[in-house]
Amino acid sequence: MSLPGAMTERTLLGVIDDAVKRGLDILAASALLLLLAIPIALIVVLIRIDSPGPGFYRCRRIGFRGREFMMLKFRKMHDDAEGPALTTKSDERFTRFGRFLASSKLDEVPQLWNVVKGQMSLVGPRPEDPSFVEEWAEAYDTILEVRPGVTGLSQIAFAKESEILDPEDSVGHYLTSILPQKVRMDQLYARRRTLLMDGRILFWTVAAVLLRRDVAVHRETGRLNMRRRRTSTQPVGSLQPAVVRQRVEGQ
Repeated sequence: MSLPGAMTERTLLGVIDDAVKRGLDILAASALLLLLAIPIALIVVLIRIDSPGPGFYRCRRIGFRGREFMMLKFRKMHDDAEGPALTTKSDERFTRFGRFLASSKLDEVPQLWNVVKGQMSLVGPRPEDPSFVEEWAEAYDTILEVRPGVTGLSQIAFAKESEILDPEDSVGHYLTSILPQKVRMDQLYARRRTLLMDGRILFWTVAAVLLRRDVAVHRETGRLNMRRRRTSTQPVGSLQPAVVRQRVEGQ
């Protein structure tokens, strides 16, 4: 007879947890936007000097509970560029400055505005293109119950994905080899998310993106750790690094 009460308590805790997470998102993203206002303006100027066109790019993504939104990024390609939705390290569509933005992940900074608007969170599953979500519609029923994030488990595990994407068939390679792994990690996050987990993800994001360290993500627990180089005499541990790395969102 105690089950309904227990369920109510868990639901209440979930509501409180979500409210705290949203409050922290607003405070942190707003503070970062104010702090980075001048660098953001400078980057926009450099983008426009480097190639004609706008400083920002908006791409369609599927977000919280299946709602479409326009994710904001710095433009890193020529304004008239066409081609696959994914980019590889040597993609010829990059501008000179855009290549730097992509490799440094600075092109993702404008998504702080999506966080302030409530379309994204600082931490969460990576928002995907509608066509990719359609391929895994059933799995995304779980993933889309939380707001997508600027960073997350799959973003960390695949921090250098553009380096190994097949340049001859980037979309096919992504759909068959990379996206299935991301989906499993994003499902894991959606089911087990806590504020403590979010804090750990933010910590390891700094290691993966700013310090350029390879971070391993445990596929069953979501635990993060520095990936150790394996020698011929070193046993294989329980932490398996991702075979492929983070997608660099296409334009």
